[in-house]
Amino acid sequence: MLPKTDLFARLAAGATVLTPNRRLAQALEREFDDFQIAKSLRVWEAPDILPIGAFVARLYEEALYSGGEAALPPLLTPAQEERIWRQIVDKAGLLAPDETAASCADAWRLMHAWRVRPGTLSEDAAAFASWAESYKKKTADEVDAARLPDLAQTLLPRGKLKSLIAYAFDILPPQLQEFLDACARTGIEVERCAPEGVQGSAGRAVFVSAKEELEQAASWARARLEGGAARIGVVVPELERRRKEVVRVFSRVMQPGFQLPGAEVAAMPFNVSIGIPLVQYPVVALALSVLELSQREVPFETVSRIVRSPFLGDAESEAAERAKLDVRLRRKLAGTVSLPKLIGNVQNAPLLRDFLERIFHLKSENTRAPSAWARHFTALLEAAGFPGERALDSAEYQTRAKLNEMLGELAKLDRVAAQLPEGEALALLRRLCAQTLFQPESPDAPVQVLGILESAGMAFDCLWVSGLTDEAWPLKARPNPFLPIALQKQAGIPEASAEGSLALDRRITAQWLGAAPEVVFSSYEKDGDRELAASPLIAQVPLREVEVPAFARVRDAVFAARKSVTLEDRVAPPVAAKQVRGGTRVLADQAACPFRAFAHFRLNAEELDQPADGLDAAERGNLIHKLMASLWSELKTSAALENDLGPAIDRAAEAAVKEFELEGRFAELERARLARIAREWLEVEKARPPFEVVAVERPQNVEVAGMTFAGRIDRMDRAAGGHVLIDYKTGGNPTPAKWRPPRPDEPQVPLYAVSAKEEIAAVAFAKLGAGRKRYMGFSRDKNFLPEVDAAKNWPSLLADWKREAESLGAGFAAGEARVDPKRELQTCRYCDLQTLCRVYEKLNPLKDETEVEE
Repeated sequence: MLPKTDLFARLAAGATVLTPNRRLAQALEREFDDFQIAKSLRVWEAPDILPIGAFVARLYEEALYSGGEAALPPLLTPAQEERIWRQIVDKAGLLAPDETAASCADAWRLMHAWRVRPGTLSEDAAAFASWAESYKKKTADEVDAARLPDLAQTLLPRGKLKSLIAYAFDILPPQLQEFLDACARTGIEVERCAPEGVQGSAGRAVFVSAKEELEQAASWARARLEGGAARIGVVVPELERRRKEVVRVFSRVMQPGFQLPGAEVAAMPFNVSIGIPLVQYPVVALALSVLELSQREVPFETVSRIVRSPFLGDAESEAAERAKLDVRLRRKLAGTVSLPKLIGNVQNAPLLRDFLERIFHLKSENTRAPSAWARHFTALLEAAGFPGERALDSAEYQTRAKLNEMLGELAKLDRVAAQLPEGEALALLRRLCAQTLFQPESPDAPVQVLGILESAGMAFDCLWVSGLTDEAWPLKARPNPFLPIALQKQAGIPEASAEGSLALDRRITAQWLGAAPEVVFSSYEKDGDRELAASPLIAQVPLREVEVPAFARVRDAVFAARKSVTLEDRVAPPVAAKQVRGGTRVLADQAACPFRAFAHFRLNAEELDQPADGLDAAERGNLIHKLMASLWSELKTSAALENDLGPAIDRAAEAAVKEFELEGRFAELERARLARIAREWLEVEKARPPFEVVAVERPQNVEVAGMTFAGRIDRMDRAAGGHVLIDYKTGGNPTPAKWRPPRPDEPQVPLYAVSAKEEIAAVAFAKLGAGRKRYMGFSRDKNFLPEVDAAKNWPSLLADWKREAESLGAGFAAGEARVDPKRELQTCRYCDLQTLCRVYEKLNPLKDETEVEE
């Protein structure tokens, strides 16, 4: 075993060092540079340090390009391997072919690395044995990554490579050991070297939650960085799942206020070892969305992102117009949108329309070779003006370059797939981008946030290993389902058994203890409602209090400054206009919350529409309103209810469906639904005393507090003794209690009643929604409407309604705009202004909602 103290001298003399992973190779390069700088050197040759997989691939490439190996088989790319496995697995008709193909590729790798033979002891193992034989036949004239080390034994350069050092290989699979033995047989000096542990202090800390633990680890890292440490490690299990949280917490701790507008942000002093799927980067996501839109209908959310994206042609020049276009499209388009439909609705954004038309005119055949699809996709993106007119920053530039690599990988599939249909080619490209973890290159950072495997073999000035609960550490066994478990255990695969995994994790824990002079192990006590204990592998490490300074946050600095200004701003300028925009809905909002009326009808604040396929609740309600208007425009009186109503109902349903431009099977279903509702409702009408319908959907202006509000009466009937105001309700829970002062939930109908020129004898909701159809309301006389009670004092009720309408109108006219929801958070539940009024800063969101309702 070569001492690490001699490793860098051997590197300087020209030795090659092999590592288990790229992260460790990069760390060794930095240590070698420090070694050379310590010798006062200013220039030196770059060290030959690389992962074992890269070394084997280099041997293959050198032999391939030297021309000395005429019969060298082609090397399959990972995408080509996966495609072949997928073709084989598809014949079995499985529900999850992608996942199965990935497991097969992993089993194939384990077979060769650990010299495990496929078996037939289980149904899965027998299936894989058959698939592996098919894969072997299909790739008989080629080589893949799993078999490349075996081939590389024959490609070793005799006399060129003098010394080979395997560094930090805790486990040597048989295939790798055979490769090193072959190197030794060719005269290469093969040695092994391991990290040298340091004697230092180790302590254990326990926190309440994983969130608190991560925040403390970030603060500890900052403290050690400010104390002069140059190599700080923080290990986070499940780093891939928690990556966003890690970046957010470390950024906030390392540079408080980095997210504030106008803040000058320096390069963050930390680096996260695991990237994110390429498909999640905005540049790539936009490119894939454009390609998908060129082929088929896409969800409106995708169209919205395309329209607003800075990575489309002339996006900077037309940014304002495209933002306004997005708002208009939300009102006009359905939940899914095709490219021709989008082009037809693009107005006032001519540059965008031009790019979309260029995409549309790039027609393609139904099937093409993968390389032809790669060229076609590239042409489509160029037609879209991708990646936009502004200069890409470094991360965006690197991401776009990686996308080009994925297009290249797609083109290489010509070797294993002759022709692909359009949708499958795009699905392959998307899968390539989803499977590729990518992280733009950045300057070396002193703080390294690592996963468990990335931390193996690395040395630090100080190290914090988090998340070591009894559930997370040691890791659970993860045997491959396609290889006999007994053979996996016999071969010594650590993940195949609990015993093997435990032994490996013990060694990793011991390596952590010697990886830095200061080591902190931590765990947390609770995951939701579950109680957790520290891992038994760190039970012998003494508990100690970790010194972590409390770094000030931006919000703490703001509160500490005490520069607060109290401003009473509940009243806006009085309303100057006499004709108020919004109609009688203004008074409904004023009753619910004065700020809601002010924001909606004076600030013009409103939530963006969310298009959906089919009809939403409001549109279905309007459809029923149109049905009833058409029906009673023809029937006119209760006497007509004695006739055959079928033809009139069918005509009314047809008129409603036609006005809403419904087509096909959907229109048939709506006609049937509307006809059923009409028949059920007319049975209710037959129970009434004789009446005549004198108005349907009649516009009605009302004067309140010196202002004019536009309204619309759904229906007014004339009966013996007076007129009836009827308001159709198709959803929710209509009840006359919604008219009750103070601040009635539905003030429109009472307002029509007190402002009507006719003598009003009853007001009622017509409940047309799900459940039993019926009238609900108040009447002047008993039995005026079925199931509608007579008011105790009809004139007093009308007077109360008039006073309440005047009060609400006067409040709106005076500019009253306080945040005062009628039923606290129950009123705010479906309001679209919560982020604007910040009601949760005024009301306690933890208050029991049952108390609010009571």
